[in-house]
Amino acid sequence: MTTPLVRIVDDDADARSSSSFFLSMMGLEIKEYESAQRFLDEDDMNRPGCIILDVRMPDMTGMELQVKLNQKNCRLPIIFLSGHGELDALKRGASDFLQKSAKPERLLAAVKKAVTASMEEFESDSEIETLRKIYDSLTPREKEVALGVSKGELNKVIGYNLGISERTVKMHRANLCTKLNVTNAVEMAAFLRKIGVLDA
Repeated sequence: MTTPLVRIVDDDADARSSSSFFLSMMGLEIKEYESAQRFLDEDDMNRPGCIILDVRMPDMTGMELQVKLNQKNCRLPIIFLSGHGELDALKRGASDFLQKSAKPERLLAAVKKAVTASMEEFESDSEIETLRKIYDSLTPREKEVALGVSKGELNKVIGYNLGISERTVKMHRANLCTKLNVTNAVEMAAFLRKIGVLDA
């Protein structure tokens, strides 16, 4: 089970420690970075969670880091925590924007919301990856039959299209139901749509 990680990226050591201590007391796992570059060099951005990001930092600002993360297709929610009101961050996809003077409870609420969204996305991605591996384990013929079944074609039509007997189609269909853990054509179609093989 992957647990979420809250990253705090801030060049202000006191601010990092304060946020880290409070959120740790709330049961969250925290990792601190004193610079944007350190975060880029060391963080595993595939792990769900969120980023608490200071706006004004030397070398690379929080806004500049956000642009780089967007370029990398990083989907971690960002919560800007700053003494400055650069609200453009929200327009570029930040999850939330808080003043550093905000009450700890407000920060906790924002973090919980961001972490929940990140975990839901991660679990959905993990499920699709698992289903894709199952689909990839099918033989080319089974994939062809699965597509025909999902489109609502009769066994004899599938057999005619593929140049195989109806009995062979039935055998493949039974095997597919077992391998994909489905019971009918509707569920098989839903499976293929979920992994992007069949158009929605």
